[in-house]
Amino acid sequence: MKVAVVYDLENLDESRVKMIDSVCEALSKHHDVEKLPFGNDFIERVKTFDAVFNLSTAHLQIHVPAILDVLRIPYTGSSALAHALCTDKITTKIVLQHYGIPTPNFFVVPVGEDPQTLDFRPAIVKPSRQGSAKGIDADSVVESVEALKRAVKRVHEEFKEPALVEEFIEGREFTVGIVANEVLPILEIDFSTLPDGLERFYSYRVKHYYGEQTRYFCPARIDEDLRRKIEHYARMAFKALNLRNYTRMDLRVRGNEVYFLDVNSLPMLTPNYSDIVKMAEAAKLSYEELILKIFDDAVRCSRDL
Repeated sequence: MKVAVVYDLENLDESRVKMIDSVCEALSKHHDVEKLPFGNDFIERVKTFDAVFNLSTAHLQIHVPAILDVLRIPYTGSSALAHALCTDKITTKIVLQHYGIPTPNFFVVPVGEDPQTLDFRPAIVKPSRQGSAKGIDADSVVESVEALKRAVKRVHEEFKEPALVEEFIEGREFTVGIVANEVLPILEIDFSTLPDGLERFYSYRVKHYYGEQTRYFCPARIDEDLRRKIEHYARMAFKALNLRNYTRMDLRVRGNEVYFLDVNSLPMLTPNYSDIVKMAEAAKLSYEELILKIFDDAVRCSRDL
């Protein structure tokens, strides 16, 4: 099968280059593979391929799936609609709530408006449509209306999008991945070894600059009842959001209560770095096996449509 590995030129960094090269290497042992950047000639070029492994995360992740659906070319990952839902944290939480999937209390502050009250505290203020912890820092966790106003103003000015104000769950942090309808071993993220004074949650600086000082446990150090609860809600969310092939969901646990924070419908697949790769390794899947499992499930799903 002739396969295009599609990516964006505008957001290339060292991690993405490594991911693109690694996916190509894994697929090339079984298929005729070529890298294909998204550009002005994308539509004409992609027509010459039998399938696409989609690594394009720009433009709310909807442009490549939308084009490929029109052209009827099979591709990995979820549809444009599912990506649109998941890249908006507010919409994601509304869907989760509707289906009875636990998520922290929240409210939204539209651009140009100023919050007057804070009904739960502590709270965390986030941009509503950013990934990779963009816009989240130590000052994002607030306990007063004055601090809330400052954090909301910063989100509005920097990102020009609504601010999501969410109850901050003080507890343990986990992420759970699903590949080809199978829940991978749950990953626990332990911030206890970070330097004193650093926030104990995934802020931008913790996520991007303190990964080596963060501890990861996979499988997570949880009992069977909690594991089953997390897996149950993860499967519910996967179905509710109409996701396909693979995804990663972030959550916190307070006591024995689970709170889903957000859903990444197109998580990174960088070897020795990405959380979903760590979870696959715990499931005894090699990197090549993980990539082929995603790709084969995508081709199978396209035949079922």
